[in-house]
Amino acid sequence: MSDEEAKPERRRMVRPPSGGTAAGRGMGTKMKTADTKSMSSQQWIKRQLSDKWSERARAEGWRSRAAFKLLEIDDRFHLIRKGSRVIDLGAAPGGWVQVALKRGAKAVVGVDLLPIEPIPGAELIQADFTHPGVDLQMMDLLGGPPDLVLSDMAHNTVGHRQTDHLKIIALIEIAADFAIRTLKPGGHFVSKNFQGGDAGGVLARLRAEFETVKYVKPESSRKDSAEVFLVAMNRR
Repeated sequence: MSDEEAKPERRRMVRPPSGGTAAGRGMGTKMKTADTKSMSSQQWIKRQLSDKWSERARAEGWRSRAAFKLLEIDDRFHLIRKGSRVIDLGAAPGGWVQVALKRGAKAVVGVDLLPIEPIPGAELIQADFTHPGVDLQMMDLLGGPPDLVLSDMAHNTVGHRQTDHLKIIALIEIAADFAIRTLKPGGHFVSKNFQGGDAGGVLARLRAEFETVKYVKPESSRKDSAEVFLVAMNRR
């Protein structure tokens, strides 16, 4: 068994899906090849084309509808300040990076297993951020400790509820550990989670390390999605 194969599952980011591009995530615009796709893929494309948030994202120049989720969270909690340093984990295709820059961040570093098209003003890395040395590379590119760590990471589901749940929690724990290790005092952390997922352990740790921890479901998050976001504010 190789060293790579011997690594525990919880220390790995989601593997990139086969085919497609980072720029296309959440932004499907073509239907002419739908007849070659599975029924579920066709339904996904149709939903994207008819989704008002995806339409707005295309019209306003955001790389994905996910940009509106961070905009809503920041409108409510004012996490991104002028001159902030921001790290975005699971950054592809770059919507959250765009938001951070638009809201005044002076340094933004994004990392993802998928390639990310360049965004002026941001440093973007294609890597598994859990691999040794990637965290130090991000910190070096950022030029100082972050004021905000974002994580919109997700894993490729396998259809087994317990297994999928464990992977979800593992990603939150990894992102939270990174945030706690690197954030400035007074810094903030935002991470994707899912309703019904028992994040009790990581939630308790966040409450010990941050003054305020809240669950938020932005309006732009699909109503039929279990997606919510953990917002931890003011690192002690």
